[in-house]
Amino acid sequence: MNQPGGRLDVIATPIGNLGDLSDRARESLAAADVIAAEDTRRTLGLLQALGLAKPLVSLHSHNESERVPELLAKLAAGAVVALVSDAGTPLLSDPGAELVSRAAASGFTVRPIPGPSAITAALAVAGLPVASFCFEGFLPATETARRARLRELAHEPRTLVFFEAPHRIASSLVDLATSFGGARRACIARELTKLHETIYRGTLAELAQSAAAEPLLQRGELTLIVQGAPEARQATSAIALERALELLLRELPPSKAAALAAQLTGARRNEAYALALQLSGRQAPQAAEARSGEAPREEH
Repeated sequence: MNQPGGRLDVIATPIGNLGDLSDRARESLAAADVIAAEDTRRTLGLLQALGLAKPLVSLHSHNESERVPELLAKLAAGAVVALVSDAGTPLLSDPGAELVSRAAASGFTVRPIPGPSAITAALAVAGLPVASFCFEGFLPATETARRARLRELAHEPRTLVFFEAPHRIASSLVDLATSFGGARRACIARELTKLHETIYRGTLAELAQSAAAEPLLQRGELTLIVQGAPEARQATSAIALERALELLLRELPPSKAAALAAQLTGARRNEAYALALQLSGRQAPQAAEARSGEAPREEH
């Protein structure tokens, strides 16, 4: 099947240092017929630094659904559309997911132009395990929602990556230390690749103290890396979750038992529900045998 003639290039741009822009990204921007930008003013500055002049279309979280049909029409007409965010790789806590999804579904070529990312840059210098990690983006802005999300993540074994607003970093670190334990190791990468780049490493308790004492830490763009939960804690939590479900399932259906067990143990609700279904299926035959007066048979 022949693909339509247009192409969407998803281009990573510098997160601070212009020298990090790849030759391929520069060539892709130069070849674009139109550039969809999260902030046209910032992208205009980038283009001027590169000596390029290109038509710009704004594409941000408030107008993406309205803008996508226009850009799809340009692709259908054979245009090359470049997608960029304010900085770094588009779609990672930035707009563009709907455009990429609909362009791909329509059969257009969607081409990645890889490059800078605050996520991988921070992981590279954090000094924490990076064999596996999960990106959480920004934590909820409200205190109640943030603490609830952190309770869900407290037993996550993978290294966690967050973005955080500078005016919330101090309170978020306090909540992290409370939910994960103050001894958990972490790193704050501030103003990566920029003139005032600073890397803070320590425990969550130490970083919370630093954020409260150092106004500079509460400025600029911040990426927060937190080590995953220790294996012993994971095993203990799994045992606690299973025991809680075994007791609750005697009186409640799986969905309600899972909801309560998740609150009691701090486990993720979907994890609790999956285990509840597994345990309720295991208990059902035993309950039926008990009602019939037969002793449960051992499985071989």
